[in-house]
Amino acid sequence: MGTLGRAIYSVGFWIRETGQAIDRLGSRLQGGYFFQEQLSRHRTLMNIFDKAPVVDKDVFVAPSASVIGDVQVGRGSSIWYGCVLRGDVNSIRVGSGTNIQDNSLVHVAKSNLSGKVLPTVIGDNVTVGHSAVLHGCTVEDEAFVGMGAVLLDGVVVEKNAMVAAGALVRQNTRIPSGEVWAGNPAKFLRKLSNEEISFISQSATNYTNLAQVHASENSKSYDEIEFEKVLRKKFARKDEEYDSMLGVVREIPPELILPDNVLPDKAEKALKN
Repeated sequence: MGTLGRAIYSVGFWIRETGQAIDRLGSRLQGGYFFQEQLSRHRTLMNIFDKAPVVDKDVFVAPSASVIGDVQVGRGSSIWYGCVLRGDVNSIRVGSGTNIQDNSLVHVAKSNLSGKVLPTVIGDNVTVGHSAVLHGCTVEDEAFVGMGAVLLDGVVVEKNAMVAAGALVRQNTRIPSGEVWAGNPAKFLRKLSNEEISFISQSATNYTNLAQVHASENSKSYDEIEFEKVLRKKFARKDEEYDSMLGVVREIPPELILPDNVLPDKAEKALKN
């Protein structure tokens, strides 16, 4: 960042600080009648001086997630609640259609014992399960990282490979395509079946669809939310069998209907009928 950029950054910082100072002054003037509201400094997207995140407009980044520094996220991907992607001392690259699920951490390595400089690269249509840790590693297209798994510096997970939940993958380990690795330290467990390989791609698609619903819900205004509460209360019902026994037919407002691609069972029933 050049001199002008730093000056603009400093001006923005002082404007924000001034706003908070005015709020504190107003609270003191109100005396015993004031109500003090704590202002959160959380920012979903945050730059580190000249390193700023580049996120496609179709990406869902949950309000409580943090994408920081030199991070690029491709079209249709989703960063879920509580995730942290911190690209401060190196870069993070996330492909298209990938989901990084709740409370996962992605970081990078400036240097390590082997002397390597390691970014983190995550390919297309990858699923990273809840609370996983990815550090200075590479996860190729259509791979699967289970819940709570830890991938250390230099790890490579090849296409259509799977890391089981809770596994600890040691530095510089390569997990070949079509294999499941599990344990602490992670070791070869077995080969993936064709059905399991297909599931990896389907999992990514499911999360892409679900992310669209969450993005829509998070963008709703207060009035829209309150209106839907009223509708849900008005059209509350028992299950379909209970209603049919009473001879009751209820029409659900379109505002309360989830898309078929989020409820695949619903779509299958519709086709059968």
